[in-house]
Parts: sequence; structure tokens; C-alpha cells
Amino acid sequence: MKDASSQRGVHRHTKGATTGRTSKVKASKRTDWGRLRRMSEAEVRKGIAADPDAHATDEKFWKNAKVVWPSRKQIVTMRLDADLLRWFRQQRGYQTRINAILRAYMSAHASEG
Repeated sequence: MKDASSQRGVHRHTKGATTGRTSKVKASKRTDWGRLRRMSEAEVRKGIAADPDAHATDEKFWKNAKVVWPSRKQIVTMRLDADLLRWFRQQRGYQTRINAILRAYMSAHASEG
């Protein structure tokens, strides 16, 4: 039987603990979809041409490409220091970042085990 705190409709008190909500992304960092929709195709192409990180791909680029399906995630409960969790939660996608950091650590130490 579930305890009272996990039953539907019961208010859970967090006693000042974080709720898992992430901070809002600053407006300057978000995509202005309305502005993008109003742009002509020529304006979009001009913007792409001006972007130093945008590069066309060719057959050579795709020659050794492999389809990589994301692995299924498992839900876990983990105890982390409050300050560490606060730091990660400052931006959206903190769980994905934690996962990437742990994966990088695993890859760096793969030959040890």
C-alpha cells in the first residue's frame, strides 16, 4: 500500500527543497520563430551564407556516416549535493548534460575496467 504522501490528491511539502523546475531561457537566447517566419527565402539563405559555422555537406562528408539511435533512458534515484544540483539546474537540459558528463567519464575510463 502506498503511504499518504504518494497518494493522488495529497499535497506534498518540499520544505524549501528544489522542485525540479529549471530557470527560464533568456529571451536573447531563444529563437524568434515569428521573425524567422516573416523572412524571405533569400534572407534566410543570406543569413546561412554569413554564418561561419554553417557548411554545406557533400558525398565525402556522408561516406562514413552511421545512424545512431539514442539508447533508452532508465529512471533512477540518485543523491547529489544540493549545490551541485543547483548549479546544473541553472540551464534547461541539465539531466542531458549530467548524462553526457557521465558518459565522457565512462569513455575516458573504459580501458580500466
